[in-house]
Amino acid sequence: MTTARARAVRFDRYGGRDVLYVADVPMPVPAAGEVLVEVRAAGINPGEAAIRSGVMHERFPATFPSGQGSDLAGVVTATGEGVTDLALGDEVLGYSWRRSSHATHVAVPTTQLVTKPPELDWPAAGSLYVVGCTGYAAVRAVDPKPGETVAVSAAAGGVGTVVVQLLAARGVRVLGIASSANAEWLAAHGARQVDYGDRLGERLSQAAPDGIDAFIDLFGPDYVQLALDLGLPPDRVETIISFQKAQELGTKADGSQDASTPEVLTEMADLVAAGTVEIPIAATYPLDRVADAFAELEQRHTRGKIVLIPS
Repeated sequence: MTTARARAVRFDRYGGRDVLYVADVPMPVPAAGEVLVEVRAAGINPGEAAIRSGVMHERFPATFPSGQGSDLAGVVTATGEGVTDLALGDEVLGYSWRRSSHATHVAVPTTQLVTKPPELDWPAAGSLYVVGCTGYAAVRAVDPKPGETVAVSAAAGGVGTVVVQLLAARGVRVLGIASSANAEWLAAHGARQVDYGDRLGERLSQAAPDGIDAFIDLFGPDYVQLALDLGLPPDRVETIISFQKAQELGTKADGSQDASTPEVLTEMADLVAAGTVEIPIAATYPLDRVADAFAELEQRHTRGKIVLIPS
């Protein structure tokens, strides 16, 4: 009798994409309150590259050999003791906080999963958690009102595309900082594109002569500083990445963990299923090409999400 095995992304030391490999591993066994999910799609995220490189060691240390990944969507293939809310064959989406979703199978607590709406395709469902909950938290942090003007850096990235649409749905005037190649997409989703680079502050002021009410940074500390230089109060400035700068300047730094609830994830899934929010898929890769997927991600010029398709 052959024992079933799974395949999972691993790395044994900090480093570049070359440390990533796919290993045959024992099939996960769901504990009490967990289910085993056969993964159909799993998004990749910049934070995973940062953890793997070691730059996040002080905040998010790795234990080797380390797995990778939080986003996932798939089909329940086994249930642990006491599970009554999910059953074999259920289609689900959600997340793992064990750095384990970049795999063919993963055991996940049922509290970290919600039912996948049938309207969602696998790539969108499998990349919703990080961008959806992070975007939700970022918008909530600055509490925009209809008619206000909000600037967003990296507006065409994975989180940025979600933030732009959530803001537009609130009746907010959105200034999307991105390359001109994204102007058409941003305009179609309720935002005015503003070129990044030198003299950005001047271009933002020209685009919003009555002033900017809030700033959401999705790229780096220079944007947090720029927001304050433009006169915004710290409590209307949010960053999902520049934690040290946020602490230094007193701005907000809410992220996916601040909105990681079944209620928020269900709300985001319903918004995508209804067509209110689109999750652009930049590319999909098989699990064996995980390093190639991160090579594209680390160029930092993709619009939307890059997704692994394990099977």
